[in-house]
Amino acid sequence: MATLPVYRWRLAPDGYATYRQLRTLGLRPGGQDVAAQVERPRRRRGPLVAYLYRIDHAKPVRPMTPARWAALAKANTARRTCPACRRDAGYVIPPSLGTCTACAFPDNAPEGS
Repeated sequence: MATLPVYRWRLAPDGYATYRQLRTLGLRPGGQDVAAQVERPRRRRGPLVAYLYRIDHAKPVRPMTPARWAALAKANTARRTCPACRRDAGYVIPPSLGTCTACAFPDNAPEGS
């Protein structure tokens, strides 16, 4: 098993990028393995690690198809619909509550709802 090259924070050579940096460039890793890593030291804990990919081996991001857009819209609608009152809450319902705030806290609900 080969070890990865490790660079200090902000000292990685050109030609490498993190996943987020690839996304900004409109690219994705495309199945390649991690090529290197960057470590940012911290005082009382272990270092923060960011994995780097080679830009020249990255592939373009796959475009969104109409079916993907429809599936994304359906998933977001499901996240906004309260399972108790079946209304669109107007926001993504927090998983910690499980219902809209009007159903979770009926004493604080505004009049008329």
